Amino acid sequence: MDIFPFLLGVLIFLIGLSLSIGLHELGHLIPAKIFKVRVAQYMIGFGPTLLRKKWGETEYGIKALPLGGYISMAGMFPPGKSRAKSGSRSFFGKLVQDARDASAESAENVAPDRLFYRLPVWKRIIIMFGGPFMNLVLAFVLFAIIVVGFGMPQATNTLSSVSTCIEASETCSATTPDAPGALAGLKPGDTIVAINGAPVSAWDQVSTAIVPAAGNTLGFTVERSGETLTIPVTPVEVSRPVFGDDGAVVTGPDGDAVTQRVGFVGISPVTDMVAQPVTAAFPLVGQTVTGTANMILNLPQRLVEVGEAAFGPEERQLDGPISVVGVGRVAGDIAGSNQVTTDGKVVSLLGILASLNVALFVFNLIPLLPLDGGHIAGALWELIRRGWARLRKRPDPGPVDIARFMPITLVVVVIMIGMSALLIYADIVKPVIIF
Repeated sequence: MDIFPFLLGVLIFLIGLSLSIGLHELGHLIPAKIFKVRVAQYMIGFGPTLLRKKWGETEYGIKALPLGGYISMAGMFPPGKSRAKSGSRSFFGKLVQDARDASAESAENVAPDRLFYRLPVWKRIIIMFGGPFMNLVLAFVLFAIIVVGFGMPQATNTLSSVSTCIEASETCSATTPDAPGALAGLKPGDTIVAINGAPVSAWDQVSTAIVPAAGNTLGFTVERSGETLTIPVTPVEVSRPVFGDDGAVVTGPDGDAVTQRVGFVGISPVTDMVAQPVTAAFPLVGQTVTGTANMILNLPQRLVEVGEAAFGPEERQLDGPISVVGVGRVAGDIAGSNQVTTDGKVVSLLGILASLNVALFVFNLIPLLPLDGGHIAGALWELIRRGWARLRKRPDPGPVDIARFMPITLVVVVIMIGMSALLIYADIVKPVIIF
């Protein structure tokens, strides 16, 4: 593998990551500006600032490490109800008060109606949801480019292979029955245009005709080297596993695969990339969101598997969690591979960036600080609390003091750092191998 294409793939991923982060923060910035919140900073990345420019009251900048970003809004937390002396506070108490003090400092000389915590709940939710929503929109756009511009893999009515025997094996013994397709004279490259006189233009139509026709002779009309031939084929009955909508084998209560008796000819289709309407991007987004959510729900178990692979003989799972370092390496491997066409490389890199944005969408909606979902959860709790007070005809309880949850924030950050360290280590010593 050439090093230049590999580095180019890594660079494309880093640029895409930076753009994804920048657009995420823009999703927060735009509604914040619309709702007149004072935004002091809009930054992409962490670490030393490489570029900075101030327009109006907001400083815009790019930092050295493109692994995150933030906007600094005035008055993120409401002032606390009590301010105990610093010497009497616990470590966590100081953590809470430091967050309040920083928020109070950002609110100095700012009109009350421009403070984040003073906004109506619905406005705060829009601001905090704007970032993840921007990632979701970007994921849809990237998937749309794939399905419209390059297409999706689709089985055609042209044959790629014809089995010589019924058994699903590379070699056939003398006692293995011949497969009906080969016995009848079907050949790879044949294009099936009709079955029993009914026109055929897609593989689904071929499969639908064969499955219920065990023991019945079907007239296959095929095009071969410019000729049109009609070949009689009699499917045989075989037992095959049942597959669900997700493509997985359906299992019964006993754990065994569920099977069904179907017609079998022993032919396989050529798969081509076929352009799809833009609406085909919606199922891709939905499937990726569901898959990412399942990954997060099972994250402890999946991290154990990563740890066992990193410190043991096990191999990494292709569908397991992976760090930014690992994703960058995968992008480089794809770009530098001789096994993938140019179109395939473009589609793969676009798919990686689309999946990355779905991951940013789902992960940031986890209802824990410092993630966007934590602020949204606090706003929703405030809405519920105020509604309950109105029902009971009690005074407005005021904004929820989410600064109290800063100890949880610290725990979440420590867990995230530990998780990232494990994944990065695993991606260095036991990387995911895609070829």
